[in-house]
Amino acid sequence: MAIIDFYEKPGCIGNAKQKKILQDAGHILNVHNLLTEPWTSATLRPFFTDRPVAEWFNPTAPPITRGEICLHNIDADAALTAMVAQPILIRRPLLQVGDRRIAGFDLAMLDRWIGLAEGSDLSQDAQTCPHKL
Repeated sequence: MAIIDFYEKPGCIGNAKQKKILQDAGHILNVHNLLTEPWTSATLRPFFTDRPVAEWFNPTAPPITRGEICLHNIDADAALTAMVAQPILIRRPLLQVGDRRIAGFDLAMLDRWIGLAEGSDLSQDAQTCPHKL
């Protein structure tokens, strides 16, 4: 059992599904509103580890889908500045257990890291926004 800081967009169907998966595995969630958290570049950067900058973003965020931000031409500093100004751009959820932080919801990785419920379907898509299917 882990105590997880879970940063979500309130009302997001995908985040609700993700929280249920974690709670079904016995984890305790401290839920935070990702959109109102007082982010800085320094507090946000550790969630993205060594992922490519384009993967730091929520691909369904309106500024992305409208083409206002080109994910292939943005560097880390510009990405963080944009996400601090517009948190809707941040890939969700952000998770923190102790000192380790991640962005996104890769079931296989989460199972290895903190463990999921016995018999969990690790092949299901728990990351894609259901509104975009």
